[in-house]
Amino acid sequence: MAIGSPLYKQSGFPTLFLSIISLYSDSFIHLATIFSQETAHHSPMATKVYIVYYSMYGHVEKLAQEIKKGAASVEGVEAKLWQVPEILSEDVLAKMHAPPKGDTPIITADELAEGDGFVFGFPTRFGMMAAQFKAFLDSTGGLWRTQQLAGKPAGIFLSTGSQGGGQETTALTAITQLVHHGMIFVPTGYSFGAGMFEMEKIKGGSPYGSGTYAGDGSRQPTELELEQAFHQGKYIATITKKLKGSA
Repeated sequence: MAIGSPLYKQSGFPTLFLSIISLYSDSFIHLATIFSQETAHHSPMATKVYIVYYSMYGHVEKLAQEIKKGAASVEGVEAKLWQVPEILSEDVLAKMHAPPKGDTPIITADELAEGDGFVFGFPTRFGMMAAQFKAFLDSTGGLWRTQQLAGKPAGIFLSTGSQGGGQETTALTAITQLVHHGMIFVPTGYSFGAGMFEMEKIKGGSPYGSGTYAGDGSRQPTELELEQAFHQGKYIATITKKLKGSA
């Protein structure tokens, strides 16, 4: 049938043809919309790295802030600061001359489970983590029973009062907490490079993770200590992102 013939025009073929094209066009648009929505739904979400700490005099908090910067420098990583609940009364803290806590949100055990990777920080008490942080970990029994933290990477950073105050023993004894949760301990090792071999200046930290010396409380983290903290954040964030991407 010739397109220009009267029979062609009378048959209503052009109308039918256009109707079919219109029908399939709507279907294609609908399918494209569904595909777009599914793609958006399954697109990779940000890797969440939680920096969870307890800081009485602010030294650990300063390291935590630098660790967050390092973690956030990795593309696709969302770094967030959390602090654990205080268990001492205001009266006791006042007698210890502890400054007011910052505005960092206080984390709960349930919120901990939402992270993909962690960096835990605390001051040292007699060569081990401070009781405040231990009390928080003691509250994670529900997560342990359901193994919600199993397989997730975690690092450690800390503050001590002196060079012999537990820069390594505090981290070493803290690993037991990670082990019972089935977490993957991520030490920085000597990946920080030349800064690990500094001998002319006092520097906290170790292959276990970053650290600082508080002394009598007046000493603040040095530039080198903060650089190691930044490196640790970036290092653990990179590993966390890789692990989540391969899951």
